[in-house]
Amino acid sequence: MLDGKVALITGGSRGIGAETVRLFSQAGARVAFNYRQARQRAEALAAECGGPGRCVALEQDLSTPADGRALVAEAVRTFGRLDILVVNHGIWPAEDAPIAEMAEEQWRRTMGVNLDSVFGLVQAAVGQMERQDRPAEEADATGHIVLISSTAGQRGEANHADYAVTKGAIISLTKSLSSELAPKGIRVNCVAPGWVTTEMSAAALGHPEQGPKIAAGIPVGRPGHVREIAGPVLFLCTPLAGFISGEVLNVNGGAVLVG
Repeated sequence: MLDGKVALITGGSRGIGAETVRLFSQAGARVAFNYRQARQRAEALAAECGGPGRCVALEQDLSTPADGRALVAEAVRTFGRLDILVVNHGIWPAEDAPIAEMAEEQWRRTMGVNLDSVFGLVQAAVGQMERQDRPAEEADATGHIVLISSTAGQRGEANHADYAVTKGAIISLTKSLSSELAPKGIRVNCVAPGWVTTEMSAAALGHPEQGPKIAAGIPVGRPGHVREIAGPVLFLCTPLAGFISGEVLNVNGGAVLVG
């Protein structure tokens, strides 16, 4: 389904990102993904998905626009082109931080990772997609960008205003980019997960009091699995989604409707 395509997936060494790398590889794409510290895990995933020539792990911090541009440049150097960008990386400071007490350092760090680097990634990816040749059989599609937001970006999250602000901005960015880029053949969409079982959420979901409260707020009765997020991301980058642009796809078990 994605034969001949090159995808860059950020935050691909674990959780939703790692499962997205697997699905895109299985769909035929050549995949580059970044990691920051987990070198062994990232290299094992790249080997699992075909190794050099099919899947590569790139060490790159993402906290500034320059970081984002550097990662896109390295992915293009590796595979020669870029057809798909999935912006999956992000941080969620787990400890509650009421706004009156939140450290400026935390605010700036969350903005840098979750938003500033996204600007650089998108800017560089769009430039590359506009420059490269468009396959004749895909006259109306130049590329796909999928940004990962959150239910927090739609309804807020008390004591985590920094995170919620960045994820709300991702939704606004999706809509702005869609209006700007759809006429050029670049489809920009957003996936907004709710609670998903990952390392990042493990402490909250496993808490004896908080965990059951979280599950009770999800109409389907449980957190999501990583493949249940990666699957919709893959769908949005296939020809089956060719008429979808600027969409915020909620994948949260119905939680955004009852929170």
